[in-house]
Parts: sequence; structure tokens; C-alpha cells
Amino acid sequence: MPGTRLVTDSAADLEEAELAGRSIEIVHLDVRLGDIGPATTRSWSPRQFWEECAKTDQLPETSAPSPGAFREAFTRAGEAGADEVVCVTLSSKLSATYQAAQAAAESLAGELRIRVIDSLSVTVGEGFAVLDGLAVAEGGGTADEVERTVTATLAKIRMFATFDTLENLRKGGRIGGAQAFVGSLLSIKPVIEFRDGAVEPESRQRTRTRSLSYLAEKARSLGPLARLAVMHAAAPDLEVMLDLLGEFYDRQAIETNYIGPVIGTHAGPGTVGICCQLA
Repeated sequence: MPGTRLVTDSAADLEEAELAGRSIEIVHLDVRLGDIGPATTRSWSPRQFWEECAKTDQLPETSAPSPGAFREAFTRAGEAGADEVVCVTLSSKLSATYQAAQAAAESLAGELRIRVIDSLSVTVGEGFAVLDGLAVAEGGGTADEVERTVTATLAKIRMFATFDTLENLRKGGRIGGAQAFVGSLLSIKPVIEFRDGAVEPESRQRTRTRSLSYLAEKARSLGPLARLAVMHAAAPDLEVMLDLLGEFYDRQAIETNYIGPVIGTHAGPGTVGICCQLA
């Protein structure tokens, strides 16, 4: 039966095992850690990725998928019965992934209807939008309905994070407005907002404890939330963050998620972030 299928990228940090057999294809960005190439890193779970990062002083590196990788995913979607494909990518301000997907879609013009959405988001924020769109597609929704759902979810996403280091962001060139923090990192724990698809400075806190408290207060200040998630890069104080959020939000309803290798490459170990979806 014809229908709409989704394609996204691995920056959305979705569990592929949980999506097996569903109407979605995931295109991987390449991640390297020293001499360890994408064929190996792709087989790691997020937990394994952070364990391996802890064993070396080398910083990981990423590269966007090729248009060919997206073309293959789009073709598989068509072969699976899709008459339309909706592709959601991570922010075009952080990666050439969106451009690669667009090029692949254009190469299939006349063969398969494909629309590509720049999420201007990453990790759980991107993932929430993809999952909402997938639910609509699997319920028989049209590509227009899927796109509206994805766009509506993205409009309600607010994301903040605190880093232990800005070295990964600085080296990867994804630091955006947070460049203002460089040079004062020894005396602060920076808090950033992921805003309009880029990393922007939000606050300077003097201790890690204060930075986590600041994140919790940001979530509280946003009012009623439809969803609340904590994403982390093997952070040892994850439970502290959950306890702070649990003071005003059902702790059992808070989703927790590792920041995967793609975004983790730039965020660095110890990062803690929150993803708030407004009600």
C-alpha cells in the first residue's frame, strides 16, 4: 500500500533497534576516533562511544553523509512502497547533511516525491520531531500532514546544555556565538542555548552545580511542558540533574538519552542538556 516514509540522520540519536521494521530509514554521519574509522564507530552504542573516548586524548571527528547515501535511503523507501518521502535532517548551520539530502532528492526528481526539512535542531529535539512525524505517517497520514506535524513539534522545542569543556566545539568549528566563552572557561561553567539551529551563549555559571540548577530553572520557567528529556555525554552527575527537574516535573516521565557520537563529537564528555517541548 502506498504511503509516506521518513528518512532522518544519525544525529537524531534514535535507537535503531527500536525502529526496526518501521517506516523509516536512518542515514549515518561518519565518526572517526583517531585510527578507528566509521565502520567500527557505527557499531558502537553511545555508552561504548564514551567509554572509548575516555581511553584516548584524541578528539573524535565527524563528516556529513554523501548525497549518494541519502539517494540509497530514498530509493529503499520507494522500494518499500512509499509514494512520498519526508526527510528530516540536523541543523544546516552545523553540518552539510541537509545539503547532501537536498542534492539526493533533486537527483531523484521525477522518480519519487521527496521533501527535505532542515530541523534546525539536533539530538533529542530532532528525534522528537521525527518520532511525531513517523506516528502520523504510520497512521496513514500524507506527506503534507507529516511535514506539518514535524514543523509543529520543532516550533515547540527549546534546548539548553552545559559543557565541561569547549574544546570539542572549538576544534569542530561548531561553537557559534559561544565563542564568547573561550578564554574564560577556567572560571566558568558555560550554559548554551541551541537557538535557530546554532549554539549560542545563554549564561555563565561559576560551578557545575550552579550550571545544572540553571538548566532546571530554565525548564521550570518555560511553563507546562508536553515532554522533558535529559541528554548527556556519560555525565557522572546525571542523577543530580534528574533530581532537580523532579522538583517540578514527574521524575518518572523525564526521558533520558545519551548524546550519541555525532553530536557528542562536538559537545564533549560530561555534557548535560535538556530538551523541553512546550505544551
